[in-house]
Amino acid sequence: MSEKKIHEDQKYIVGLLKNNSFIIQAIYDKFVPKVINYIKQNSGDAERAQDIIQDTLITIYNQASAKKLELTCPFDAYFFLLCKRKWLNELKKTSNKEVTINEEVLYKDDDAQELAFETDVFSEKQALFTEMFQKLGTACKELLTATFKIKSMEEVAKSLGVTYAYARKKKSLCTGKLTELVQQSPKFNQLNN
Repeated sequence: MSEKKIHEDQKYIVGLLKNNSFIIQAIYDKFVPKVINYIKQNSGDAERAQDIIQDTLITIYNQASAKKLELTCPFDAYFFLLCKRKWLNELKKTSNKEVTINEEVLYKDDDAQELAFETDVFSEKQALFTEMFQKLGTACKELLTATFKIKSMEEVAKSLGVTYAYARKKKSLCTGKLTELVQQSPKFNQLNN
């Protein structure tokens, strides 16, 4: 199996990661109008389109920073597919009736489809993690949040005013509880299939 070539539009991913205002403005100028138009044609308005666009850009940023996202298709196709999927999911959540969708602006790019799917799964996994994290007790949330921010367990223990041994043991218990909550969720099996 050959290695896929990184697309020249990787510059948009890098620009998002570096919070490059020029690149972000270019995304808004080049790609956002098509998304707004699509959402307006499919039961939405400009305000809801902006929410979808912001959510999509955050999702792309999160995946790029966590998973080193490498774009193998045009950014336009990838971004549009993600926005479209988020919009369709939004419509499904808020409507019990059938939704009519204008399909003429869809892409047939396999790489874009694959990347958009991977990003959707990544986003769903993040949402599941966040949902289950909120179910933990306050002490576990504080400890785990500190370990996300501070790499050294000695510093974590000091910041929380506990011993190093207690912090390590408690982290292990809290991580175990979080893992258990995630794995017991019906969403977990759906995401892994």
